[in-house]
Amino acid sequence: MIRLASAADLATIHGLEQILFPDDAWPLEKIDDDLHSPYARFVVADAEGQVAGYAIAQYLPGNDVADIQNIAVVESHRGRGVGAELLDNLIAWSVDQGASAIMLEVRDDNTVAQSLYASRGFAVIATRAQYYQPAGVDALVMRKEVSA
Repeated sequence: MIRLASAADLATIHGLEQILFPDDAWPLEKIDDDLHSPYARFVVADAEGQVAGYAIAQYLPGNDVADIQNIAVVESHRGRGVGAELLDNLIAWSVDQGASAIMLEVRDDNTVAQSLYASRGFAVIATRAQYYQPAGVDALVMRKEVSA
């Protein structure tokens, strides 16, 4: 089940961020800011009371592009469609907000995520060299056109 993240999820999400992205995890303050931002959609995949994944998108009024900032799925729940449910939720929210396009960055070495995004109509439009630090991994910039 996908639901809005709450303040009660903050510590869990921060802990998962450290496990899932050990080299470039978001600090607690950034997660907290997104949780309380009126311009963000912050959702979790709830599996029997446990956070199985989380995702964040932002959309600023007056802009035509929403930005998917993060999608993360706990390893034990991968391959079960959790990432797809989170992504679909963010896409629907972006359309509801009035976005005409959605963009994201994905690690060049994360072929599973790239396949998921491509299956939802995202296409690579650019590469950002050494975007992910400290590993120096390139980011693929992907974009999907949508209509409200």
